[in-house]
Amino acid sequence: MEEIALALACCLALAFVSKRWSLPAIPFYILAGVVLGQSGLALVPADEFTAYLSYLGLIFLLFYVGLEIRPRSLLRQGKPLLISGFIDLNVNFLFAFLGALALGFSLPDSLVIGAALYVSSSAIAVASLVENRKLLLPESETIVWLMVIEDIILILILSLFTAGGENPLAMLATIAVVILVLIAAVRAGKPYLRSLLSRDDELPVLFTFTAVVSTLYISRLLKIPEALVAILLGSSLASTGAPRLERLSQPFRDVFLVLFFVFFGITVDFSGTTSLVPIIAMTVVAIGSKVLTGLLVGRILHGSYAAGMEVGSTIIARGEFSIAFAAIYGSGAVSALLAAVVILTSLTGSFTARFSDRLKRFFPP
Repeated sequence: MEEIALALACCLALAFVSKRWSLPAIPFYILAGVVLGQSGLALVPADEFTAYLSYLGLIFLLFYVGLEIRPRSLLRQGKPLLISGFIDLNVNFLFAFLGALALGFSLPDSLVIGAALYVSSSAIAVASLVENRKLLLPESETIVWLMVIEDIILILILSLFTAGGENPLAMLATIAVVILVLIAAVRAGKPYLRSLLSRDDELPVLFTFTAVVSTLYISRLLKIPEALVAILLGSSLASTGAPRLERLSQPFRDVFLVLFFVFFGITVDFSGTTSLVPIIAMTVVAIGSKVLTGLLVGRILHGSYAAGMEVGSTIIARGEFSIAFAAIYGSGAVSALLAAVVILTSLTGSFTARFSDRLKRFFPP
């Protein structure tokens, strides 16, 4: 418990600093873990209890993401959403994958790096739009939908990575059955769920916490990805009252997710596994690929490279999902590399999003 108290105290202080200067808090949490852990002062060891608490943060985050995925809304977007998602996936995954191979990483590690650096930090991107008062810009809707399509493709990536030792067809069939059961259960119980979530006592909070934590047991019982089940659960329950569920799950997500980032930093070992060359090279690739994605999307969807610069400068930051991939699928060298890239791209992305108007001057209408 002393380790958790120390980690939370450090993160509270860093949260004040990041909010004061309008900087993303995620890289500071990781840095705090690095300083407290085996690569720094070795004050806080990682154990199974803290690992479980921090993993809950990831599950609540994915549940929260699922609440934002509305299939009907996605279908209404049509062609623009497909075009932007296709560009985003191909440019960023291929650049990161080929860059990792060129730096000497193995094929499995390169696939993990490619998948991890494909996904932007939706939390940092949306927070940048809010803090910089850019939600009314036409490019903002494109940015938000890009984050949504990344979340959907993330489901497919998780399925592919997790199917390594299992029969992929059996896993897909099981996932399909889970989806149908969730949809049927939510539709049948929608009046009761809405009545439950509208109560003012402790039952809505208890239901939300129990539902999310139960995904761990269900997914392990059925041998399908926990992350995938959490997203599917959130998407299924969204029709019963997504705003209410977001408010109920957000406190759990925020606290546990802070522990996830800081204890990830504690477990990262920078000694002798990763030099500065691959870190700098992959950071340049990660930043450049998102800027190129933004320029292409802006030119095709908005008819302007300046609009594309607005998109690209906002989606540079990597964050929660990159760290999740590193923690679940990466080797020690990959975890150290991605931790450094997340820190550097998060800080870079916060500044480029704030000063995007100056960057757009290089691309006149």
